[in-house]
Amino acid sequence: LKAEDTFLVSLCAVLRDPVSLENCCKDGRERGQDNQDCTGLPLISASTTCRIVQEQCCASAIEDAGCTKGINMAKDLGACESLFSGSTCETKTSKMCCDCCLLGKAAQTLGQPCDLSLSVSYQCGLVSRACCVDGAPEQEFNGTQGSTQGPNCVHKCESSGTCSCFKGYKLKPDGKSCEDINECLLGGHDCQPGERCINTVGSFRCQREVSCGTGYELTDSNVCKDIDECELGTHNCHTGFECINTRGSFRCKPKTQCGDGYIQDAQGNCIDINECLSMTGPCQPGQICINTVGSFNCQRNSVNCGRGYHLSEDGTRCVDIDECKGPDGACAGHGCINLVGSFRCECRSGYIFNSLTRVCEDINECRHYPGRLCAHKCDNVLGSYKCSCTMGFKLASDGRNCDDVNECESSPCSQECANVYGSYQCYCRRGYQLSDVDGTTCEDIDECALPTGGHICSYRCHNTPGSFHCTCPASGYTLAPNGRSCQDVDECVTGTHTCSETQSCFNIQGGFKCLSFECPDNYRRSGETRARVDRSDTIRCVKSCQPNDISCVLDPVHSISHTFISMPTYREFTKPEEIIFLRTMSPAHSSSQLGSSNIVFDILEGNIQSSFDIVKRYEHDMIVGVVRQVKRLIGPQDIVLKLAMNYVTNGVVSHRNIVNVHIFVSEFWF
Repeated sequence: LKAEDTFLVSLCAVLRDPVSLENCCKDGRERGQDNQDCTGLPLISASTTCRIVQEQCCASAIEDAGCTKGINMAKDLGACESLFSGSTCETKTSKMCCDCCLLGKAAQTLGQPCDLSLSVSYQCGLVSRACCVDGAPEQEFNGTQGSTQGPNCVHKCESSGTCSCFKGYKLKPDGKSCEDINECLLGGHDCQPGERCINTVGSFRCQREVSCGTGYELTDSNVCKDIDECELGTHNCHTGFECINTRGSFRCKPKTQCGDGYIQDAQGNCIDINECLSMTGPCQPGQICINTVGSFNCQRNSVNCGRGYHLSEDGTRCVDIDECKGPDGACAGHGCINLVGSFRCECRSGYIFNSLTRVCEDINECRHYPGRLCAHKCDNVLGSYKCSCTMGFKLASDGRNCDDVNECESSPCSQECANVYGSYQCYCRRGYQLSDVDGTTCEDIDECALPTGGHICSYRCHNTPGSFHCTCPASGYTLAPNGRSCQDVDECVTGTHTCSETQSCFNIQGGFKCLSFECPDNYRRSGETRARVDRSDTIRCVKSCQPNDISCVLDPVHSISHTFISMPTYREFTKPEEIIFLRTMSPAHSSSQLGSSNIVFDILEGNIQSSFDIVKRYEHDMIVGVVRQVKRLIGPQDIVLKLAMNYVTNGVVSHRNIVNVHIFVSEFWF
């Protein structure tokens, strides 16, 4: 048979608000000092007691502030009526304290005792006495005054003519005024152990320092009172249980009782009791206990030992196996402790025992403590860990941090090296550039091969290690002071030409020409003409007919001129270049017989591949034939461009001047 069991829920700790009453009061006073509504404060705890403390401390703070305001008005202005009008509680408190302070000041002025015999409220009496002795509202008067108060003493005047103070005060250095004694600071209190001394004006009070503990709350009288969780509804008893309050706690009593072989759980359900486990020896020796719903059965034992046991020598019982015995033991070199039916390993540092696999497993410190063991990289090893550093760093002496490696000390760069944190940077001197292949080798910059290399030198660029230099053609040019441009040598000026005395030296780009011209028959040289050729040296022949030479007279060609120009082979040719200007007076301004003629310019010969054209332009009273180069010419080549300046009258050329332009194109371009 089984005894009837009653399942009681015993709580080890009752749910209790963690907020102390001191904090509740502190919150209420702070909100009162901010003039908040004390009846609608935000609650900092679910406790009803904390809410009450909040509201009362809030109201007290507002009341203290209003009373202090009234006292200050009475002391400073000596009147209250005009300053406090209204019917709010704060206004009434301020006016009451102001009026009562005036009563105390009047008693002091009239030399009357500060203890009023009037039936005023307790707070009014305190304020009146405080203002009478020029003290604070909480000053204590130890009985009635024992001597007459002199006109110069704040509290009491002794028969010896000296001043003294009430209990809780001490005389100030002026011998008249009194100040509060801090009994808590000076040790003049009688608070018991576990209580905290709080100084007040003229006295002190003791407040319990240690909380009352779970299931109790501190009352206003500094007494611990049991909390009735059942009444407050703060218990956790389920529907099938009845809450019964106890001192400092409560218990849940099941409303219904379970039968034999059952026990009630926390939800009030009846669950089966496994008597085979809960009872000691329910069956006879040699029998095995088999649990059933609400009871158990005993059967003859067929010994079958579980893990960690083996059959005894007599075959009647199972005995523990000592797994720690043997050369290696069960813990593979770690400490082994045998337990009944099992064993436990005492693992070495860096290992942890796995209760499922029952072996000591390595602790991966790098994974368990990421970023806390090593400055850079953490590598787990059996029983420990090892720190390593990334490229550019080396392991510090503490084995955890990493120091920067100054790679420049090993001269990794072909020229200049700058160490940076965790790496290094190679850079090159002027005229060299860093190789894209290895980033350390400095390669010569071929300035001549750069996109702008063709413009570095006017003729030819020669690369040198780390630099370059310019050269000019072997003859006819010299290098300019800037070291890049080529200047033409004027052989005609320097006298280095080879022309004979009968020839004229004409300087061209990179050389010279020896010129010799004779006028054809019926023409003679002349320096006077109406047509002029600019930008060149000119040899001019004018018609000079023999007497009676009718064919010569009728020939319209009036003059034949030779002019010479030199030009380079242009590297780029993007727009027409004006090279020759043929100027003559406008026929309208001419007084000759050509005045009514129209002037037409034409290219007769030598216009190779239509490289030239001629346009007519008017400039003031002049007509100008402008010869333009319209295509790029590549030298060396000599071109004779035969031009005609025609005077056309009634559709017939009546007068013509021939201009032969000798163009010498240099083979070099700049």
